[in-house]
Amino acid sequence: MIVFVDILKLLSESGWSTYRLRKEKKISSGSIDRIRNGQSLSSDTIGKICQLCNCQPGDIMKYEREEDEE
Repeated sequence: MIVFVDILKLLSESGWSTYRLRKEKKISSGSIDRIRNGQSLSSDTIGKICQLCNCQPGDIMKYEREEDEE
């Protein structure tokens, strides 16, 4: 399972509030809701987050094995 770090906190630390993201049309409202709810994100959204925060995908997400996986 892919687990994301606190993306909204990371964006905030980079100067991006959810209001600003929506106003400047950097990330859609739907994607912001998906981030808040811990749901999966498209590679385009992940790329945009990395661009805005000047980071790599591995900085915002990691793989964790689920208990029932073998």
